Amino acid sequence: MKNILKRPTQSQKERYDYLTKTPIPRLILTLAVPTIISMLVTGIYNTADTFFVGRISTQATAAVGLVFSVMAIIQAFGFFFGQGSGTFLSRMMGAGDLKSANEMSATGFAWSLLTGVLIAVLGNVFAVPISRALGATETTMHDTLVYMRIILIGAPFMTGQFVLNNQLRYQGSAYYSMIGLMAGAVLNIALDPILMFGFHMGVAGAAIATISGQMISFFVLFAGGMRGGNIRPRLRNVRMNWFYLRELVNGGIPSLFRQGLAAVATLLLNHAAGAAGGDAAIAGMSVVTRAIMLIVSALIGFGQGFQPVASFNYGAGRKRRVREGYLFCVKYGTIFLSIGAVAGLVFAPQIVAFFRDDPEVIAVGTMALRAQAIVLPLQPSIMLTNMLLQSIGKGVRASITSAAKSGIFFIPLILILPRLFGLFGVEITQACADLLSAMLAIPMAAAELKRLQNDDLPEGTENKSEGKRQHG
Repeated sequence: MKNILKRPTQSQKERYDYLTKTPIPRLILTLAVPTIISMLVTGIYNTADTFFVGRISTQATAAVGLVFSVMAIIQAFGFFFGQGSGTFLSRMMGAGDLKSANEMSATGFAWSLLTGVLIAVLGNVFAVPISRALGATETTMHDTLVYMRIILIGAPFMTGQFVLNNQLRYQGSAYYSMIGLMAGAVLNIALDPILMFGFHMGVAGAAIATISGQMISFFVLFAGGMRGGNIRPRLRNVRMNWFYLRELVNGGIPSLFRQGLAAVATLLLNHAAGAAGGDAAIAGMSVVTRAIMLIVSALIGFGQGFQPVASFNYGAGRKRRVREGYLFCVKYGTIFLSIGAVAGLVFAPQIVAFFRDDPEVIAVGTMALRAQAIVLPLQPSIMLTNMLLQSIGKGVRASITSAAKSGIFFIPLILILPRLFGLFGVEITQACADLLSAMLAIPMAAAELKRLQNDDLPEGTENKSEGKRQHG
């Protein structure tokens, strides 16, 4: 068995050639199309709860927005173990070390399940103080507790499916990843109106629909991982040692910072919005957050198509391909989001009203959406720089860029701007943070691109470890 793990099969050799020799534009587009589709569908079903809950009341919309922080924390740990294990196993596959790749796959998956169970238990035990910390008021407390308790039950499935999704993507199996995410998304969207209005379950129905979708995605992705990937999360390969934990942290900490700080940022945003404008302001900012996520989800999918190309080719010594892929994605990502920015500026009132037809909510949301639309074209430089650094194992620099958008800049701004400008300060905080994040990311990207101008290996040769394993 040990020799089998070390010696690549023909399909693994073909995958090596595919990821290191296919022209970059065609390779990234092939890998990105399934992830773009899955991210768009995921973005739609992430906004589905907000849309359907918006048919109930402003308070229910605000409650779902408050619990979004909890969901962001769960996702943060899922991405932490998923990106940490995915970037490592992809680099090991590029270097031909399949034994380490298999062990990391199983270890990252095991850690994600354990962490998800811990979050589910502790979250339900301390649900009331957590709700208060999130900013729940007397009018939103009941809906917040109902929605959050159910969401927490699905935490192990949520963290697990993020790991499986990332590991499949980093192996180049984007198709299986897409199928898994879309299966859960379609189920969630279908169940929302049935449970909420057909069975009169309200916000509880929205929460049940969400975790049902997460569970289905988990099982479909697990089946895809066992069938569609060369690297499979098997129990016998779990290694709870310091080496793999250190590699998980190095590759995953940028995602934990990015998603975890996003949760903190959302919490502070809700507190500031509630203090400045009450439930309507919380609801308005929640709508804008979901709308922007939907627009940006296509860029994230594009970047996720780039990540396995970056990590695999970096591990294989093909650094110029990494550089070419980054520039390709930034160029076309900027064009796409510039179009999205124009749409956001022109149709902001209609977009907000689609989720909640309340004049106060529309007023808050319109201003905030237009402010964020202005800086949308900067998002590719911010996100893809972070993805580049994370994929090639630059953990510290990747952590800095991931912490900037929702942490280093956003947190001080959300504490300062509302004090100076009231509700207007709340509405412009994210746009200001994005502008400053771009000013940090662009010089870091330029410095890294200089280091990626030359390959480690002469053109036409293979990675030495890969060649040895083929003939060993």
